[in-house]
Amino acid sequence: MALTNVLLLSQIAGYVIAFILSVCIVVPMSFHQEEFKGHCLLFSTGVWQETDGQFSVQWASQAYCNYTIFVGVLLFVVSAVQIYRMSMFFYKGTDSSFLSAFIDVVANIFLCAMVVLAAMMITLGFLVWCDEMTQRFPSCEVASGKAIDKKDGIDTTGFYIEMGTAQFGAWASWACWVGLTVFAILKLCRYHQLENMRVSMYRERQRLINGASVMGESCSSANQASCQPPGIM
Repeated sequence: MALTNVLLLSQIAGYVIAFILSVCIVVPMSFHQEEFKGHCLLFSTGVWQETDGQFSVQWASQAYCNYTIFVGVLLFVVSAVQIYRMSMFFYKGTDSSFLSAFIDVVANIFLCAMVVLAAMMITLGFLVWCDEMTQRFPSCEVASGKAIDKKDGIDTTGFYIEMGTAQFGAWASWACWVGLTVFAILKLCRYHQLENMRVSMYRERQRLINGASVMGESCSSANQASCQPPGIM
């Protein structure tokens, strides 16, 4: 029971952290798309014009930003559901079943894959954008707040902080979900050990019952005096 409580409390704490980190993905990415008029800077390139110093952007697909927002919302919902579910288990003094623990393992592995893909998109896509910005500015951070694309009417005030926050949230979420996957695997292994113990105890009980039955049949067919323990007359 002590190990069960430790794993359950660890899972609750992990889902709370995952819940907070999911907000760090959804909020800045949503603000970014609003400020960039629906455009996504991830993997976007362009050419700096010599005439007016503006950046003629070749916008990449919005799917990059939409995917990261979708992953963040999915993590938000799953974390909230799991926090409630695990809290109810802890409050009632029970725990999930073997099947439920198995589903948690599979779901967590799937979410880990989705999160690491989103994190790589944000990191690599932001590097591509920053490479374009550093062709004119000394650093990508300096480009934040500059009017670099008046034609599209984008607001670059907070893109550096927003992308940095989303990048942190994505990689930290991946690490958190890896930890949650480990907890779920440990719980699944514990259930497997308990099941093996139950099977072993059942087999041992059946062996003892069968042994006692055979001894009884032998005593009924032979002389009862030979079946009596020594010292009994």
